[in-house]
Amino acid sequence: MKDETIARIRKFTEDRDWDQFHTPSNIAKSIAIEAGELLECFQWNDTEFDLEHVKEELADVLVYSRNMLDRLGLDEDEIVNSKMDKNEAKYPVGKSKGSSAKYTEL
Repeated sequence: MKDETIARIRKFTEDRDWDQFHTPSNIAKSIAIEAGELLECFQWNDTEFDLEHVKEELADVLVYSRNMLDRLGLDEDEIVNSKMDKNEAKYPVGKSKGSSAKYTEL
């Protein structure tokens, strides 16, 4: 996420004094709620959906995720790369390419 976007999210929260409500638990709940709303965009059809609505719900997930990163003092690149290291070890290309099987079934 670009620095100016992050600053805009932070300012939005600060201007409204909402940090007081942004406990890790509350933010995690909000991420799950917004992810559910994103999923709802595809509830009855996998191919026909309102892209604008998808973008709005995805943005909500990203904003709350940014809030969680801030609340916990985490760096998004660091945690994503750490998780990718684990994923690459669990899903080696030679065993997982073209397969949707869980790593325990490869």
